[in-house]
Amino acid sequence: MLLRLLPTFALIASVPVAAQSAPGGDPVKGSRQFLQCKACHNVAEKGPHAVGPNLWGVAGAKAGSKPGFNYSQALTKAGITWTPEQLDTFLARPNGKVPGTKMVFAGIANPQARKDVIAYLATLKKR
Repeated sequence: MLLRLLPTFALIASVPVAAQSAPGGDPVKGSRQFLQCKACHNVAEKGPHAVGPNLWGVAGAKAGSKPGFNYSQALTKAGITWTPEQLDTFLARPNGKVPGTKMVFAGIANPQARKDVIAYLATLKKR
């Protein structure tokens, strides 16, 4: 049992303490919620893309702009910058926000869970 929990503890420990007080969302809770996303997304600073793009540095970035990933035309032409508001709308229902996106995920229905994931994604940048 403990061995199965170690990756979760390591993920939570990697969230900066200063970011844990991010308004509107809890990055520690978001890191746990994000575990489902890791099936398709890598978040290592210099990690490779997976089924989906690597999400290191996604907060504040232009959608579809990370080199080396084959994004859908719908996403690259959407003209989105990943602000908290844009991430919230996209994570609620990806195909509703960007019809034609390759992301085959129904979305995160719970608004607080989305805020938590967005707070976590905001920690994925150089300090």
